Amino acid sequence: MILEFTKMNGAGNDFILADNRAGNLHLTPEQVTRLCHRQRGIGADGLMLLVPCASGQADWAWEFWNSDGSRAEMCGNGARCFARYIQRLTGATGSITFETVAGVITANFQGERVTVNLTPPHGLRLNEQVPLATGPTAIHSLNTGVPHAVIFVPDADQAMVNQIGSEVRYHAHFKPKGTNVNFAQVLGPNHIRVRTYERGVEGETLACGTGVSAAAMIASRVQGFTSPVKVLVQGGDTLVVSFQSSGEGFADVRLNGPADFSFTGAVEV
Repeated sequence: MILEFTKMNGAGNDFILADNRAGNLHLTPEQVTRLCHRQRGIGADGLMLLVPCASGQADWAWEFWNSDGSRAEMCGNGARCFARYIQRLTGATGSITFETVAGVITANFQGERVTVNLTPPHGLRLNEQVPLATGPTAIHSLNTGVPHAVIFVPDADQAMVNQIGSEVRYHAHFKPKGTNVNFAQVLGPNHIRVRTYERGVEGETLACGTGVSAAAMIASRVQGFTSPVKVLVQGGDTLVVSFQSSGEGFADVRLNGPADFSFTGAVEV
């Protein structure tokens, strides 16, 4: 089978996208892993298929895989890329909606930048002391469609992202599903830098939309930040997270950032 695809990236977080509105594609986790492999395939942090929305609650829907072949509930950078892919493929104008496992996402366009809403976050936990190999560490948690842990560090350049990220991702404290892990450095008022170890990629990515969103909201509670929060990611881009505090949680969470087309092609699956 020949798969026609589009390669995109959102702030360096890269994805393979394909049109499966006809329902002819039936990818296995092994095929997804091979396609996302950076030496033996196209190379990507994840893969998305455009499919009809079976529930009727949105214009479209996605099927989303991490690069290891596991399914993901939500991806903020992926959502922005997916929205621009729909726009180019269908000629849609104005806002569009699509359904994910985490809920319905609405996207609005500002040139090459896209703003997407995130589903209401939940599971906020602050200042939990978690025993790590480096000693007890204050870790904050928030689920922004997928689970995220946030650790504030004095210098993101010195953060042991892969070593500590892997330890926290598989730590008993976050079982059974594990967690993504974000290392956040305060750059100034309402401005942070974030590096992320992504579950399902099992390593650092150049950006993680749901991760920077979790870090921004947690910074509002731990660092006294107010919305909107600017977030510098490892890929060099700046994402903007806006939100409202709502009791003990958050509401109206929006993520703004780039969504760029890289190239198109065809590959044998």
